[in-house]
Amino acid sequence: MEYYINYEGEKIYFSLPGKWNSICDQDKPPISGVSDPLQEIRRALEEPIGSPGIEELARPGMEVVILFDDLQRPTPAHLALPQIMDLLNHAGIPDERITGICAVGTHPRPSLEQLEVKVGKEAFSRLQDRIFSHDPHAPDNVIIGRSHWGTLVEVNRRVAFADLIIGIGECMPHPIAGFGGGCKIIIPGVCSYRSVADHHFTWMRHPNSKVNLLDGNYFYEDIVDAGRLARFTFKLDLIINEKKEVIRAFAGDPVAEHREASQYAASLYLIHLPKLADVTIISAFPLEVGVQASKALDMAAFCTRSGGAIIWVAPQKEAGPIMPLIREMGSPESAGDFHRRLIEGDVPDHLKAFGISYIMQVVYYKAKAERFTVFHVCDGLSPEQVRMMNFTYAPSIQEAIHQVSETMPQADVAVFPSGGTIIPEVQ
Repeated sequence: MEYYINYEGEKIYFSLPGKWNSICDQDKPPISGVSDPLQEIRRALEEPIGSPGIEELARPGMEVVILFDDLQRPTPAHLALPQIMDLLNHAGIPDERITGICAVGTHPRPSLEQLEVKVGKEAFSRLQDRIFSHDPHAPDNVIIGRSHWGTLVEVNRRVAFADLIIGIGECMPHPIAGFGGGCKIIIPGVCSYRSVADHHFTWMRHPNSKVNLLDGNYFYEDIVDAGRLARFTFKLDLIINEKKEVIRAFAGDPVAEHREASQYAASLYLIHLPKLADVTIISAFPLEVGVQASKALDMAAFCTRSGGAIIWVAPQKEAGPIMPLIREMGSPESAGDFHRRLIEGDVPDHLKAFGISYIMQVVYYKAKAERFTVFHVCDGLSPEQVRMMNFTYAPSIQEAIHQVSETMPQADVAVFPSGGTIIPEVQ
């Protein structure tokens, strides 16, 4: 029997050894977006979940901050922002009392020209001189308290002193927070570097910091606590496909709407497995560029037994963004030792310019190399670069399968043709 994975829009076929048993080879078909995304956004804003609508929350005289995610996300802020601003106008709040903030977290800050691309000409004009990118290193970020778990919550000063805080973002499966969206636009979105570091480095390796888990996921619950502490009031979260099309919109209380959005996203991407696999063959498609390709590797780790093998297939033809990670992967430190360095604030100099979520990947890559045998099938990295990651290079899927079968003549195998957007769940 032939199996396949998706790779740069094409199918690559391969076969399994006779004594390998396939326990899953499900592919998730592409999900179409709605025909009218603007109407879908309006529908969500008119049907808020767990909250009054924006026109009821707003009062004349309020200073309002609208947060939106950065250019690394496909969220159509250019559609959503004018709609939200119109609702605020109807409630007696003129544009002059509305501020827009790009919630970059610790990512690079976009220029004004890039912000105009993100929010569109209409919103950019209406927010003239009142649209900013959050600066996680700004000396005037404001400490507003600590979460119940003790995490320092230090936020953008405009957020700290706003009367009403509204957010626009995307809900998608997240390998640590359960799902993206919700209160993540507060932390890491508009928190200081030290707040994000305190939170992320503390919870990043807890066993419950994983995809498709909210209750009992302390990484997520601490984020919610920070959102409540910041008085975050209303959120619009969009579910978006790989073509950047809106599938569905959810709006309302940041926790309540996010929970419904997460449940809906799970229904789209969940794949059930009867047991942990001995071998997982996974493609990064459709998230094949840069660090995004590692999401498939994260998903494989959730459904592969300790000591098993992962065959990770990703083009890596635009590998520039991950080269600093590869360099650090070649260091002799264990995942635990490197994690302790981060907790102590000892970030390697050549990584300091990068966002915290990027730096965390060093720990995750090292941990996977320690727990699994990882074969990397790629075109864009040399065998030596893959070896620096403590992974094994393979020029093709069939060659990787051959090498694994030499030590595992019998195996239960999971195949994920499109691993970049799936949620594997072992029953």
